[in-house]
Amino acid sequence: MPRKLFGTDGIRGVAGEFPLDARTTYALGVALGDWAAHLDPQPEVLVGMDTRESGPWLAGQVAGGLARAGVRTRFAGLITTPGVAHLTRTGPFVAGVMISASHNPYRDNGIKVFSHSGYKLPDQQEHALEQEMFALLEAGVSGEPAALEIDEGLDRSYLDHLASTFHGSLQGMRMVIDAANGAASHLAPELFTRLGAEVHAIGCSPNGRNINLASGAMHVEALRSEVLARGADIGVAFDGDADRAIFVARSGKIVDGDGVLFVAARRMHAAGRLGKPAVVATVMSNIGLERALAADGIALIRAAVGDKYVLEEMRRSGIALGGEQSGHVIFLDHATTGDGMLTALRVVEIMSQTGLGLDELTANLKIYPQVLVNVRVASRQPLEKLPAVMAEIRAAEASLGAAGRVLVRFSGTEPLVRVMLEGPEQVEVERLARRIAGAIQAEIGAEDSKEK
Repeated sequence: MPRKLFGTDGIRGVAGEFPLDARTTYALGVALGDWAAHLDPQPEVLVGMDTRESGPWLAGQVAGGLARAGVRTRFAGLITTPGVAHLTRTGPFVAGVMISASHNPYRDNGIKVFSHSGYKLPDQQEHALEQEMFALLEAGVSGEPAALEIDEGLDRSYLDHLASTFHGSLQGMRMVIDAANGAASHLAPELFTRLGAEVHAIGCSPNGRNINLASGAMHVEALRSEVLARGADIGVAFDGDADRAIFVARSGKIVDGDGVLFVAARRMHAAGRLGKPAVVATVMSNIGLERALAADGIALIRAAVGDKYVLEEMRRSGIALGGEQSGHVIFLDHATTGDGMLTALRVVEIMSQTGLGLDELTANLKIYPQVLVNVRVASRQPLEKLPAVMAEIRAAEASLGAAGRVLVRFSGTEPLVRVMLEGPEQVEVERLARRIAGAIQAEIGAEDSKEK
C-alpha cells in the first residue's frame, strides 16, 4: 500500500478503488473528525460535491467517519469547490470537504480538505491525516455511511456573496455559459441572469456521467461555436468543480488564465487596487504575459504548478492577484482559492465598466507559440538521472536561448511527464518538444504512452 494519499490537489483516484474506496474514505472522515474535535467542543464540518454519480456515497462515507468521531456534518449537496472554501471560512465550520476530481472524467473522483481559514490544508496537516488513516486501515477500520440531507441555504449564501462583489449591471450583455455538466450547472446561469445578463446555457444538464464530457474548460469548441452563432458578447466555460474559467471573446478568440491575469492586473493597477505591482503565475504561464505586464510596470512572479502554490506565493509576497494559465485565478480580496464564477464576474465587470470586449482588452497581449506534450510513464525516475533526456533538454534550451522557455516536469496528479516549450516559431518548438518527449518515452515510457 502506498504511504502517500494527498497529491497537489487533495486525494484523487478512481471512485471505488483505493484510495477512494469505502474504507479509506471512511478512515479520512474519522481522522478529520479526530482533528476537528481537538479544535472545537461542538465541531461541524461542511461537505459538498460535484455532479459525479459517486459523489453521494463518497460524501456518506466521509460523514460516517466524522460521526464516529462525534463531529456533525452539514451537507451542501451540489456546490463548487470555491463555494465550499467560502462557506467554510465564513461559517461555523472547523473544516470543509469537497468531493470532486475537477476536470477529470466521471469515473474519477477526489477529496479536497479546507481548514476554517478557507485555505487548503498545509502539507504537514495532510501528512498527519494520512498517518492516522493508515493506522486506522491497518487496524481494520470499517463503518456505516451517514445519511445526509441537503441544507439548501448553503449554496444560496454563496451566490449572495458572489453577487455582492459585483458593481454595475449586465443589462444588454449576451453570455453563453458552459458549466461542463458539473458543479456550476445550476448556479452559474442563475447568478448571471440575476445580474441582468441574457444567458444561454450549454453543458448544464448533468446526469452523473457526463461531467467534463466534450464540454467545459477543457473542451471549448462547443462554447466557441455557440458564441459565434449567437453573436454573443462573451462565452465562459467552467470545469467540473468550477474553480477555473476559460473565456471566448466575441470574435471566437480563446482567452485563458494568462489573458485574464493580463486584463485584471492592468485594470486593478490603473485603479490602485493591485497593491504591489506584481502578479503571481506559474512556470506554465506564457512568456508573452510576462513581457506584456512588464510594459505596464507589473512584475510576474512564477510559482510551481498548482493553485495551492500560487496562493502560497501570493500570501508570502503580499500580492492580490495570481493564477494559472489553465484558468484558476485568485482574487485574494474576495476569495482564498481559484473561483471560476468569481473570475467571470470580474471579467464581465471590466467589460461593463470600460465598454470594451475581450478582443480589445487583450489586444496588447502577444502569446508566444507554446507546445505541451504529455508522455505517460511507467515510473517516476529523476529526470537528471536520464542522460538522453537531459541532453535533449539542454539542446532545446540552447536552440531557443532567451527567446523561449523549456519546462519538463512530472504531473502532480497523473503518471505523466509534461513537456512544455515556448518560442518564436511554432514549427521549431514542436520539433524540439517531440525530441524531448521521444527521449522520455524511450527511457521510462509506459507501453500505452501517447503524446497528447
